[in-house]
Amino acid sequence: MRVDAVLTARERRSAQETWRGRMVNEHASARVFAALSVQAKAADVGAAVVAMTRRFEADELRHGELCGAVVEALGGEALAEAPVLAAVPDHADVDPFEALLRNVLSISCLSETVAVALITAERERTGPPAIDAVLRSILSDEVRHARMGWALIDDVADRIDAPLRDRLRPWLALCFAQLEAHELRFLADFGEPGAAAESVGVCHGGRARALFYDTVSEVIVPGLEQRGFAATAAWAERSFDLAASA
Repeated sequence: MRVDAVLTARERRSAQETWRGRMVNEHASARVFAALSVQAKAADVGAAVVAMTRRFEADELRHGELCGAVVEALGGEALAEAPVLAAVPDHADVDPFEALLRNVLSISCLSETVAVALITAERERTGPPAIDAVLRSILSDEVRHARMGWALIDDVADRIDAPLRDRLRPWLALCFAQLEAHELRFLADFGEPGAAAESVGVCHGGRARALFYDTVSEVIVPGLEQRGFAATAAWAERSFDLAASA
């Protein structure tokens, strides 16, 4: 991979750190879909969903490799210390179907939907063709990851009764709080990075944060409400203390 970009030393370091962080996050995401495939099998939602989540695990590993290649193309080393990660929740307090729904809502309907919006916006400012190709490849997969969750909820709608929707409301509130905390932590607003830095993936935190909130309010909340979930209330009830800890 070759990346031709005129960058200051500071901009180059920032870009390397950005893509190295993505590399780590993508590898971490692989384990999420690995756990989801086990849950999908236990929940009896069909072999196609199980196979799909297994493919998604491979997607995330490939994304990590692509991000590492960008780090090296920018003159850095694709090396990072593996973080200590909490286990993907198995939700042993509920039946397998409800456990799967909890994680599908959190992973596909929330996190992956936000990822689609952020990467789409990033591509609009990307300069080097090699980086655009990486983002295009990752975006294509993230779209599928998000759509899977929304489609699954539609497909199993007859299994989601009113009591289950009520039980999922506090879970949604927690998921919204965790999502907000995560995004505010990784979309730090350090001011305008400059066009050159943005062209190689350095985030404009303020603009990305605004897009995050727009995606929640204009896409995620209405989408869940249309499917009978109390998403407006759950967003309002999210833990602000958790979000503020970012």
